[in-house]
Amino acid sequence: EAEGELAAVMRETGLDTDQPEVELRARTGRINPDLTLGVDLTRALPLRANAGLCSPGVKLHGAGFIVTPAQAAHLGLGRADRPGLEAHIRPYRNGRDLTGRSRGALVIDLFGLTAETVRERYPEVYQHLRQTVWPAREKAYDRSPTRDAKDYLETWWVFGKPRSELRPALAGLERYIATVETAKHRVFQFLDAEVIPDNKLVIVATDDAALLATLSSSAHTSWALRAGGWLGVGNDPVYVKSRCFDPFPFPAWTDAQRAALAAAGEQLDAFRKARLAEHPDLTLTRLYNALEAHRTGRVFTEDEAADFARASGLVLAELHGEIDALTREAYGLTGDATEDEVLASLAALNAERAAKEARGEMAWLRPAYQVPRYGRAITAGAKTADLLGSDAPAATAKAPWPRDTRTQILLLKGALAESPSPLAVEGLAARFKGRGVAPDVQRLMGVLQRDGQVRRTPQGEYALLRAA
Repeated sequence: EAEGELAAVMRETGLDTDQPEVELRARTGRINPDLTLGVDLTRALPLRANAGLCSPGVKLHGAGFIVTPAQAAHLGLGRADRPGLEAHIRPYRNGRDLTGRSRGALVIDLFGLTAETVRERYPEVYQHLRQTVWPAREKAYDRSPTRDAKDYLETWWVFGKPRSELRPALAGLERYIATVETAKHRVFQFLDAEVIPDNKLVIVATDDAALLATLSSSAHTSWALRAGGWLGVGNDPVYVKSRCFDPFPFPAWTDAQRAALAAAGEQLDAFRKARLAEHPDLTLTRLYNALEAHRTGRVFTEDEAADFARASGLVLAELHGEIDALTREAYGLTGDATEDEVLASLAALNAERAAKEARGEMAWLRPAYQVPRYGRAITAGAKTADLLGSDAPAATAKAPWPRDTRTQILLLKGALAESPSPLAVEGLAARFKGRGVAPDVQRLMGVLQRDGQVRRTPQGEYALLRAA
């Protein structure tokens, strides 16, 4: 709870000598549980409005599922006497395919078929997997006879993790959003629906370009950098679904704002794809390496200068700038808001949305898909209009007072965030049902005031401190 000093290593040399040199940059302040200063995103709650749309791709548990186009033709793809096989041998993409150049690999996806059906309809495919996937899974089970290994062996013709929960979300879409889980640059792009994504891709099941633009904005990428993890020799950022996507509060945009963001998202995705198609040796990583050099003002390397020039990097920078401006407008933020101010506003909005969801008010991202599947879990008493994210009056039922302190704090911050004026302890406590609410609220307001997250007015009421 006290302030401390957080020092980051900026440069280090001579670590194998008797006189190592380590350059540190130190900052003081309240250090958060994730070793950051400033806004504490570890307190953000997952939002049910985002439920069911984000998932990692499939996990094969068997290299034999991956085939080349020539192998696929040998297995019957394209033959008139193997009807329907094109639905089960499809393009396959992993992280390197997206950040680099695609291998053009295909994958055998037999989810929903029995082994007997596969053997009858596609005997070549059956034999191929029986000879390549089944032995490896049998060996894995013999080595470690866990329940998972047993399940994998019993369903040897199907991916280890076929992502059955993701498939309904992708059904009917012509495209979806993907990002590489661990990557130097956080890039979101559309993939064709026929593409099977690898486990190292994170999928957002929507074809909405407004969501692509919002995810590509500096508001979301800053949130993802702060909330996500880091991995590997290059200390690359990791997009963790439960921390980056699930709690992220999307804007309560107007129709005009959403249309403008959708147009910008379409333009960004099309521009990058066109540049990669024009230059076969160019990759997304190289393109964004050059963009990063331009943004930070550092001197281009020879390769970066060439990539920035031939791929019209200045246009890419302007497209991202336009998306950032539109996103900030949708959030009601000023153009000169700092990164910490943006994150503080998003954290406050997360708390506000969590409090509303506790009362049954939802702002679904894909209501036509989500409401039938997840709407039943919403607090009883919520109106149908609320479930569809409309501006209908909120349900009047009091939210139950949770037992854990973290959720209590988030609900209180949410209540303060959505209130147009400061609230007294009694007014805050009246929003919840349960025993001992008022004393808990009084104690937590004192904690939040000492922590610099709320201010107390001369009248004894409390207001949330948030970015303008």
